[in-house]
Amino acid sequence: MTNIHPTAIIDKKAQIGNNVTIGAFSLVEGDVVIGNNTEIGSHVHIFNGARIGNNCKIHKGAVVSSDPQDLKFGGEATLFEIGDDTTIREFCTLNRGTKEHMKSVVGSNCLLMAYVHVAHDCIIGDNVIMANAVQLGGHVEVEEYAIIGGMSPVHQFCHIGRHCMIGGHFRAVQDVPPYITASGEPLKYSGLNSIGLRRRGFKPETVLTLKRTYNLLYRSKLNVSQAVERIKSDIELIPEVQHVLDFIERSNRGLI
Repeated sequence: MTNIHPTAIIDKKAQIGNNVTIGAFSLVEGDVVIGNNTEIGSHVHIFNGARIGNNCKIHKGAVVSSDPQDLKFGGEATLFEIGDDTTIREFCTLNRGTKEHMKSVVGSNCLLMAYVHVAHDCIIGDNVIMANAVQLGGHVEVEEYAIIGGMSPVHQFCHIGRHCMIGGHFRAVQDVPPYITASGEPLKYSGLNSIGLRRRGFKPETVLTLKRTYNLLYRSKLNVSQAVERIKSDIELIPEVQHVLDFIERSNRGLI
């Protein structure tokens, strides 16, 4: 049974699913879709273009699908999509896309802790955790299972790889490859995310192969192009290694 607080303002055009809760003084605009069993706290503003999945929890003071903070934005109708089972904690600010991508996305089963900012045209994969006050610039891509520590800003157009972990209060201004840990100022490779990979069921031989891959990339004194050639010739090209190579090839801002 849907439970909407009498002080909440819900546009009649909004599509509200079954068993949705909307708290006091929240505002839901017309071009909004909210899935089943989702809980919206108090003082939440959900703007036009929001597409919110099932079983989500959006806490007090969050702002979802607000206009991009981009001077080129011309008021075009764009989206902000949130997948199923995702939690948005207090006072997060989530900006919808611009005409370049037409949407911003946060995947399923993600956790965005308090004060996280997701700028326009960001694409966040499934099972991502962003701790308190992580700030993403526009066009950032974060792959699945990445973890970003609190108070960390990520420069626009950066690419954060899957299963990586960035320490708290460190600034990412270049791409962070998958499966690693990163820390320091400037941000540096600090080893494979071995504990995280084992917790997620990666086989020991896969972890060892990835470690050998990153030893060539970061600890062999080869440049990136040389390291890539050595990886292709010396390392078994299991899917995880191939993803690392694809990530490098796609990189526009260079690797940390």
